[in-house]
Amino acid sequence: MSTLIVTAHPASDSLTSHAVQRLRERLEEQGEAVEIADLAAEGFDPRWTVGDHEAYHEARPGDAGVLAEQARVERAEHLVIAFPVYWWSMPALLKGWVDRVFITGWAFSAEERGMLGGLTGHLLPVAGVDAARFDRHGYTQSFTTQIEHGVFDYCGIRRGVTAFVHGSEDADADARSRAVETATAAIAAGIASARA
Repeated sequence: MSTLIVTAHPASDSLTSHAVQRLRERLEEQGEAVEIADLAAEGFDPRWTVGDHEAYHEARPGDAGVLAEQARVERAEHLVIAFPVYWWSMPALLKGWVDRVFITGWAFSAEERGMLGGLTGHLLPVAGVDAARFDRHGYTQSFTTQIEHGVFDYCGIRRGVTAFVHGSEDADADARSRAVETATAAIAAGIASARA
């Protein structure tokens, strides 16, 4: 099995980056081939351009950068999107990656049929607040609607595991570490079960 982990955090020493590395370790211990797409470190341009607009409306391939990202996704059986939660959603850099890469003719058809049925998608969001506060405001459901349904389902991607790391701004380092261990173990187990 092969897994692509796409992440978007500007700081290489962030809790998000730590969670990505921990997940990579777990997956490699299971014998998985892992590729990491660190959009911030690689300088991915998230801006939707006139070229993107024209490619979308003409149902033709995007530019070389978009094609390279699509090739990464095509090599994978599992896609993990790992990110810090900004304003109850994904960062603009990651949203721009989704906007530019998951385009008509490649991710879905003009008839709204998903075209990425060979892929399973997982989410590893790192949130500053605890799970109760997240739920109280309806943001857990929002993630399901926005990303799992709005992106994964629409593109035909099978839903995998969504495992939050809550309390990332908590002063308790042990609690943060436990949250990372729990979330990465859940995603690794989900990927392992697909092999069985």
